[in-house]
Amino acid sequence: MRRLLFIFGTRPEAIKLCPVVLYLRKHAPEFDVRVCVTAQHRGLLDQVLAAFEIRPDVDLDVMLPGQTLFQSTSRILAGLEAVLADQQPSMVFVQGDTTTTFCGALGAFYRQIPVGHVEAGLRTGDMLEPFPEEMNRVLTTRLAALHFAATGGAAQNLIGEGIDPATISVTGNTCIDAVLHVRDGLENGTMVSRDWPELDPNKKLLLVTAHRRESFGEGFEQICLALAALAHRPDVQIVYPVHPNPNVQGPVNRHLCDLANVHLIEPQSYVPFVDLMRRAHILITDSGGVQEEGPSLGKPILVMRDKTERPEAVEAGTVKLVGTDRNRIVSEAVRLLEDSEAYQSMARVHNPYGDGHASRRILDATRSFFNK
Repeated sequence: MRRLLFIFGTRPEAIKLCPVVLYLRKHAPEFDVRVCVTAQHRGLLDQVLAAFEIRPDVDLDVMLPGQTLFQSTSRILAGLEAVLADQQPSMVFVQGDTTTTFCGALGAFYRQIPVGHVEAGLRTGDMLEPFPEEMNRVLTTRLAALHFAATGGAAQNLIGEGIDPATISVTGNTCIDAVLHVRDGLENGTMVSRDWPELDPNKKLLLVTAHRRESFGEGFEQICLALAALAHRPDVQIVYPVHPNPNVQGPVNRHLCDLANVHLIEPQSYVPFVDLMRRAHILITDSGGVQEEGPSLGKPILVMRDKTERPEAVEAGTVKLVGTDRNRIVSEAVRLLEDSEAYQSMARVHNPYGDGHASRRILDATRSFFNK
């Protein structure tokens, strides 16, 4: 029996790989599917594992408080050496663009183990934005044997870089599998979220996530000033699950902690966060995952970045880039709050990132690889 080892370490990776793990375990008895977590983000990762009821086979637990990229990279790669020697997988699966992704792919390459890269082909064309994610995904592409691209555009990016089209599969994004799984569970009662007594049903909910490294400093100051301006509207309420990074906590607490219409909460586990997205009127974010998930829930999305490696939703009209300029964020949010036609044009349920069947397509491509 061939062994497939999934290596991941952060909340976004877990959200996008857990549905694949569950699907393969259910539908592919010819594979021994195992999970190794690095715990690059300990608490946030554990929340997702619990939601999908997945217990890791290996837990490296490498997280250090305030760890640098040098520290996390060296600790993850060193930890994976023994794991790969012990597990001896026939293929390693990594997802996206994190430090764990790159280290998992590099470690597998050192052991001459083929790599399957989920969510392959995303590009901004700027190695410093997002940093270090753009470099991580470019390097992972060079190390991968199978490339699971979420969209045709991502596949074309890979072909343009000289990747053999025979190794590329357009699967849709696995986060759609995840968000629809949780949405359906919330609607049919098989999953339970927390109560939200702080929410006023008569006010429009703006759900905010912002934590990207390239916005630290002046960009975050501008984001918080924009949110403070929006919070003074009597018809809105803002919920912001605040990332624990001090570069986020500092400006958020300075500008937002005393405002009546702003609810600063701890980062939520995946099921309550999907519940918040369902309830939201507008999503304001710098998250790649939210850009992909939101259209499946029929939510307009304002992205507080100047560039995105996910242009498909911008082209479809469900996402708008607003950067970190205070005035632009406020004006675009006000337009959606006050112009019902503009709101509906962005809120239409159309998701260019997939239909919820990415896991099946990944299994099909993996079977074909080994059958050859």
